[in-house]
Amino acid sequence: MTRTYDVIGVGIGPFNLGLAALSAPLDDVDALFLDQRAGFSWHPGMMLDGATIQVPFLADLVTMADPTSPYSFLAFLKATGRLYPFYIRESFYPLRSEYDQYCRWVAGMLPSLRWGHRVVRVDRVPGSDDLAVVAEVTDPAASTRTRTYRARHVVLGTGTTPRLPAPLAGLAEAAGQDAGAGPVVHSADYLAHRDALTASGAVTVVGSGQSAAEVYRDLLEGAGLDTYRVDWVTRSPRFFPMEYTKLTLEMTSPEYTDHYRSLPTDLRELLGREQRGLFKGISADLVDDIYDTLYRRTALGREVPTTLLTDTEVVAARVAEGQGELELTLRHGQLGTVAVHRTRAVVAATGYGSGVPGFLAPGLARLDELGRLDVARDYTVDDAGRLHASGTEVHTHGVTAPDLGFAPWRNSVILARVTGREPYPVEERIVFQTFGLPGGVPAASTTPRDTEAAR
Repeated sequence: MTRTYDVIGVGIGPFNLGLAALSAPLDDVDALFLDQRAGFSWHPGMMLDGATIQVPFLADLVTMADPTSPYSFLAFLKATGRLYPFYIRESFYPLRSEYDQYCRWVAGMLPSLRWGHRVVRVDRVPGSDDLAVVAEVTDPAASTRTRTYRARHVVLGTGTTPRLPAPLAGLAEAAGQDAGAGPVVHSADYLAHRDALTASGAVTVVGSGQSAAEVYRDLLEGAGLDTYRVDWVTRSPRFFPMEYTKLTLEMTSPEYTDHYRSLPTDLRELLGREQRGLFKGISADLVDDIYDTLYRRTALGREVPTTLLTDTEVVAARVAEGQGELELTLRHGQLGTVAVHRTRAVVAATGYGSGVPGFLAPGLARLDELGRLDVARDYTVDDAGRLHASGTEVHTHGVTAPDLGFAPWRNSVILARVTGREPYPVEERIVFQTFGLPGGVPAASTTPRDTEAAR
């Protein structure tokens, strides 16, 4: 008889790794998690010295669902002899490399994980609501075979992929074909190309968030800054810090998610753009550190070869023939002016995107009018309630989607759906404020968009 798993997770990033950790102690959950990689790895291209994650250590894989879990970050620190040093350090924010080590530690204890499994199709089992997951399995001898697994529930945790704006995507292709041109890389691949970037003699960082700031600071503090220049271009009106005030943090809640889902699609799209600074902004400490670094380097009259440009967008790019230079056409948003910026290498910290996984059988998942996964409140994306999305539902759930600290809550909801009970309590109310207007009725003279614009 074919084994039927209660849940299969596709992709093992922090979100599905947390689901695996929360599933492990449950006797009524037979779980399996598949990933095409050889092992766990979290943003390897951005493991910069001193970089921290932007959420406190409590936002680990499990604590917000089960503070007693043996897979917590504190349990990791105790097991590795680092609990007291972390305590003495007096910072809630783990190093990024430390968080990666923690995830690897958890992954090493979970027998439900399968690496080297590239999922190529998920489809409905004929005559059943169960799902068939087909994976290509690569063994240590590098041979590949196909295996089919059956599950009552499947959780999509394939994450996001690096994205380049059209001008930079074209430039990356052109630079790759021109042996004399410097590298054009996404920040996800920064560390692997850092030496080539600095050796080029001139690097331009494009982007507005934490990754752009970390790359800029790393290049700014490089020992060879006297031999190269580094510029930073962002289309944001200013270098936005990540807002971390407590009442704003209440937006990462079930209540705000319900409010967000009640809004019309066009208003959600507007808010999605406006709220990027809530989870894609730069940590205030890093902004201050960059300024202090610039101040320190110029305090004794030393020139720093750098330019910082805000409200400036890259609208075109090309390789300058025979010069080994890259030409970026920049446009200033407020002034409407255009200028050509010459550089020899580019780091594009331009974010990540998600789409409908290509391995889903046609018609298996609900799609919205824009062709995206139509994610229900309980994170299901099919009418049978068997297919779940994890971490890519920004367009339907707002700022909670990418938040590490909210992932255990989402996983608790998914496990409640899988088991028909609540193995981990699902909080319904966690905030003091009220979103929306209780008892409010639509006003005849305004629309939701008019109301938003008037704020």
